[in-house]
Amino acid sequence: MSAFFRSLTPRNLLTPTNTAAMLFAIAAIWLAGEVPSVAMAWVMAILVLTIFLFAFEVVGVDVAAVTVMVLLGLTSLLAPLMGLDTGLVPLGNLFDGFSSNAVISIIAVMIIGAGLDKTGIMSRVAGFIMRIGGSTEARIIPLISGTVGGISSFMQNVGAAALFLPVVSRISARTNLPMSRLLMPMGFCAILGGTITMVGSSPLILLNDLILTSNQALPEGVAPMATFQLFDVTPIGLALLATGILYFVLFGRFVLPSRGTDMVAATDPAQYYGETYGVGDFSIHEVRVPAGSPLVGTSVDDMERTWHVRVAAVEKGDGVRLGAAGVDRSLGIEAGTCLGLLGGREQFDAFVADTGVEVKPEAEVFAEALSPVKAGIAEIVIPPGSGLVGKSARDVWMRKVYGLSVLAIRRGDETLTYERGGVRDMPFKPGDTLVVHTTWVDLTRLEQDRDFVVVTTEYPHEELRPHKVPMALLFFAITLSLVLFTDLMLSVALLTGAVGMILTGVLSIDEAYEAVSWKTVFLLASLIPLGLAVESSGTAAWIAEQTLTALGDVPVWVVQAALALLATFFTLVMSNVGATVLLVPLAVNMALGAGANPAVFALTVAIATSNSFLIPTHQVNALIMGPGGYRVPDYMRAGGIMTVLFLIVALAMLNLVF
Repeated sequence: MSAFFRSLTPRNLLTPTNTAAMLFAIAAIWLAGEVPSVAMAWVMAILVLTIFLFAFEVVGVDVAAVTVMVLLGLTSLLAPLMGLDTGLVPLGNLFDGFSSNAVISIIAVMIIGAGLDKTGIMSRVAGFIMRIGGSTEARIIPLISGTVGGISSFMQNVGAAALFLPVVSRISARTNLPMSRLLMPMGFCAILGGTITMVGSSPLILLNDLILTSNQALPEGVAPMATFQLFDVTPIGLALLATGILYFVLFGRFVLPSRGTDMVAATDPAQYYGETYGVGDFSIHEVRVPAGSPLVGTSVDDMERTWHVRVAAVEKGDGVRLGAAGVDRSLGIEAGTCLGLLGGREQFDAFVADTGVEVKPEAEVFAEALSPVKAGIAEIVIPPGSGLVGKSARDVWMRKVYGLSVLAIRRGDETLTYERGGVRDMPFKPGDTLVVHTTWVDLTRLEQDRDFVVVTTEYPHEELRPHKVPMALLFFAITLSLVLFTDLMLSVALLTGAVGMILTGVLSIDEAYEAVSWKTVFLLASLIPLGLAVESSGTAAWIAEQTLTALGDVPVWVVQAALALLATFFTLVMSNVGATVLLVPLAVNMALGAGANPAVFALTVAIATSNSFLIPTHQVNALIMGPGGYRVPDYMRAGGIMTVLFLIVALAMLNLVF
C-alpha cells in the first residue's frame, strides 16, 4: 500500500495521457455549460470521452466503442439521476448497429473476398499487378490505389476495399512490403474514389433526393435547384483520387508506419538451407533460354547432371509447370523456355556463363509459383516400413510423382547435397532426412502418405479450390449486377453473393466465420448509437448553428470552406449519411443568405462527408485497421495531411467546375 502512495508523485501523475485526460475533462465541463439542454451536455461529454479514448488508445478502439455503447445504454437506467426524462438512446435502438445495412454489408463483402481468395482468383490479380508494378512501393501503391479508387466509383468503397484486402495481403507477402505500407493508401483511395460518380458513396446517392426535398421549401421567386447527373462530379473525384495517390507516392515514406504483415510467412528457403546445411549462397533464380543457347534440345535431366542446378519450375508457353506432375527429368528444353532454378551462386554463375541464358533481375513468370507463401524448403524423413526404402529419388521419379525436388539427404552425420551430385541416385534408408523444395499444397498432401514423415510443420497450409472459380465468379458477377443495376439494399445484394459461395462450396460456413474481422464489426456497430444520440439530442444541429453564427459577414468562399470543415467534423463522429441529411438544409440556407448557388453548397456537403481520414470511424478505415496493424495516431498523422489536401482540392475543383 505504501508503495502505491509513493507512486502517486507529480511525475507519475502528469503523464501525457493523464494530462490529456484532464484537458479533455475540462473541455467537456465547459461544453456542458454552453449547450442549451441537459441531454446535449451528456452527449457532448460522451462525445469528448470517445474522442479521448480513440486518440490516446487507453483501450483498444473496439473496446472503446463497445464501452461507449454500454454507457449510452446505462443512461436509460440512470436518467433520473442525470436529469433526463429518458435515456440518450432508446434501448430498443441500442443494438441497431449490429443489424445495420453498413455492418451487414461489411460482413458479406469479407466473406465474398475470402471466397475469391480461396479459389486463387485474388492471387492471380496480385500476380498481374506485380508483373506491371514490380515489387517497389512507389509503383505498387499507384497501381493498387488507382484500381481500387476506380472500382469504388461504381460500388460502395468499403466493398471495393474489402475485395482487394486479400490481393494486398498476397502482394505484401511476395514483395516483403509491410501491409501497413500498402493498406492505408488503398483504403484512403477507396474513400476518394467514391467521389468520382454520383453512385460512388451514400451521401452522393442521397444528395439528389435531398435537393428535391429542399426545393419544396425554397422562398418564392427562387429557381428550384437542378439535380446532378452521374458524371457531373467526375472531374472533382478524379482530382481528389490523383491527389491521394501522389500524396502517398511522394510522402508515404514519412507518414506510413512500417509494421509486419498478418500473412503467415514461410521460412526463407535460402536462409534456412544455408544455416542448416552450410550452403550460405543458396538462392532461387529465373532465367530464359535464348535461341542460340546450347540448352536448346537438351532435357532437364541432362542440364541438372551437367551443371548441378535443380529445376523447380518450367514455363514453355503453355502455363507454369510446378509440383507433382509438373516437371520431370525427361522434359525437353526449347528456345524461349523460362526456368525457375535452385542453386548456389558458384554453380549458377558457371551455368549462366556456359549456357548464355538471360537472367531476370526479379522473378516475373514464377513470382507467384515460387513465392514463400506457395513453396519453399521442407524436411521429410523416410520411416521404417516405407515403400521407398532401397529406392532412390531417380527410381521413383520423386519430382514428377510427389512434387519433391531433393536438395540434400542427411544420414547420421553425413550430408549429401545436389551440388556435389549423386543425391538423386542414393538409395533411401530408414531414418534418412530429405531436404526438399516443394509446393505447400504437395507437402500438405504428403502428410497423409505413410511413406513419409513430414517434419516441417510451420508452413502456410493453404487449400485452394481452383475448381470453384466458375461458381465464385458467377456469384461475384451476380452481386455486382445487383449493386449496380438494381435498387436492392446493398446488404441484401452482398449477402446474395456470400450465401451463394457458401452453398456452392466455395467456402465452408466455418471459413466464412473466420473471414469476418469481428473487431471491425464491433467497432462500427457500437459507434452507430453514438451517432444517433448526437443527432436526436439536437447536439449536431446546435454545433452547426453555432458555427454559422460565428462566421458572421464573410466572403462566399469562406462560408463554403466553413461548411466543408463542419461536414468533415460531423462525419468523424457520426455516419456520413446522417451528416449529409443534417447539413444539406443548412447549406441551402447558407447559400441563399450569401448569394451563392445552393446546389453547389449542397454538393460541397456531400463531397466533404467523404473527408474521413483522421480517426478510424469510417467503414473503410475500420476495415483495414486490424490487418494493417494500425493505431489511431497512425491515422491522425497520415490522415491529418490528407484531410487538409482534400479540403483544398475539393473546394478549388468545386469552384472551378461549377
